[in-house]
Amino acid sequence: MAQGKTGFRLLEGLKILDFSTLLPGPCATMMLADLGADVLRIESPTRPDFLRLLPPRQGDGSAAHAYLNRGKRSLALDLKKPGAVSVVKKLLEAYDIIVEQFRPGVMDRFGLGYQALSEQWPELIYCSITGYGQYGQFSQRAGHDINYLGLAGISSYSGHASEGPAVSGIQIADVAGGSHQAVMNLLAAVIHRQRTGAGVHLDVSMTDAALTLNHMSMAAVLAGGAVPDLESDALNGAGAYNYFETADGRYMSAGALEPQFAQALCAALDIRQLVPTMVSQRPEDRTKSRSALRDIFLTRTQADWIKVFAEVDACVEPVLTLDETARHSLFEEREMFVEVEDRTSGNLSRQLAPAVVMQQGEDRGRPQPAYTGAALGEDTLAVLKAHGLAEEEIRALETEGVFGPRGLKQD
Repeated sequence: MAQGKTGFRLLEGLKILDFSTLLPGPCATMMLADLGADVLRIESPTRPDFLRLLPPRQGDGSAAHAYLNRGKRSLALDLKKPGAVSVVKKLLEAYDIIVEQFRPGVMDRFGLGYQALSEQWPELIYCSITGYGQYGQFSQRAGHDINYLGLAGISSYSGHASEGPAVSGIQIADVAGGSHQAVMNLLAAVIHRQRTGAGVHLDVSMTDAALTLNHMSMAAVLAGGAVPDLESDALNGAGAYNYFETADGRYMSAGALEPQFAQALCAALDIRQLVPTMVSQRPEDRTKSRSALRDIFLTRTQADWIKVFAEVDACVEPVLTLDETARHSLFEEREMFVEVEDRTSGNLSRQLAPAVVMQQGEDRGRPQPAYTGAALGEDTLAVLKAHGLAEEEIRALETEGVFGPRGLKQD
């Protein structure tokens, strides 16, 4: 494992052309870039990634863009121009993985679909991330995370009966579905290619991926079990596994499912007589235990309860705001935040670190992101020259409008 300024770089040598925007694709390629992959974003100069415009600003750009596109270079190309296709094909002499996030058929219309490219580059790994997949009745349908979770059935049993399905604060299908499934299967395809020499087209549907998150519940339903509803079992709000409001309007999370944790919880709250009720699976007992905990947690502030459970191993923790999380000693100890350098200004930005700690011998740490997200088209000229395009070819492409109305002078 090569290390140095940018940490563990397990994927050094992997070369990826990234045509994606917004969250799912950029999150996937960020994880790959963090691990050392060479990710080159191919961006439209006329329809910039909306993520670049998302507040708050950080320096000259968006904080979200600076994070999700760190470690990647940017090349501006208008794919509607014929010359852009020739540039992409020139890059494919070196880059042998594509990640794209257009609706099915768009890359084909550009002349950059998997079938056309794989005829010339059979080793090409081509990852397409969409809402509903490359085929099927919904393939051309617009959608967002909330729609994917709804169709996948997740929303039907996530929330409270009095209020209906809960809207998640994060994009579950986009990230756990689109991004993580894309990364996992792309790396599997790399191993397959190393073994056989053959590439593959990965059809990543965020809805399909969300459906597979129903691991236990769908397995039960397919085996003839009951269809879960809101607050219908111990894991989705029916009992003591729940969030409980405190006297100051904050919340505590309680997950004392197993008997030993239920005993510890009840001992800390001086309600030992409720242990049998707490571990019971009868609906009336689940309701009783939830009601008892609701009343008790309302008697003290969150800060009080944090002190009560600081030394109690009962699976009880506070619900923190993100700014509190960013200051929490656990994440400081785990080094879950990292300073990432802006390639142009040299200023440092505090960002989330890669999720996994790695160790080789005595050397332990997390991969170190190289730099924050690049400006639109920041690397266009350098990349073109590095891949053998002569000055006159570049000037001809600029005249054609391949780099957009501003040419090679991007914002």
